[in-house]
Amino acid sequence: MPLVNISILKGKTPEYKKAIADGINSAVIETMGFPNDDRYQIINEVEKDCLEYQDRDNDRVMMFLIMRAGRSNKAKQAFYKKVADNLANNPGIPPENILITIVENHDIDWSFRDGIAQFVV
Repeated sequence: MPLVNISILKGKTPEYKKAIADGINSAVIETMGFPNDDRYQIINEVEKDCLEYQDRDNDRVMMFLIMRAGRSNKAKQAFYKKVADNLANNPGIPPENILITIVENHDIDWSFRDGIAQFVV
């Protein structure tokens, strides 16, 4: 159940955005064991000059996940690889143009609704 913030270049089709969202979500489920219905994603479309990734001029994506602490290094590495494979396959982003970072927090840091920290109630 990570919150996934995804930044892509502006002007992409709905199919492109769905491919990215689905590719990331399936990687989270497959490699880190999150439930199928835990999908929290924000896709930000930005101008080319507002998505700087070293010297890359072509298609690229940057994402960061915020999630509860506890996943192993091995699971995270598998996630990185699976995302790169998925997005290379569809919509065709070169793996070298995919940046991923994960930030972990604790049970008390989440409220899904009603002003309640559901993990600590």
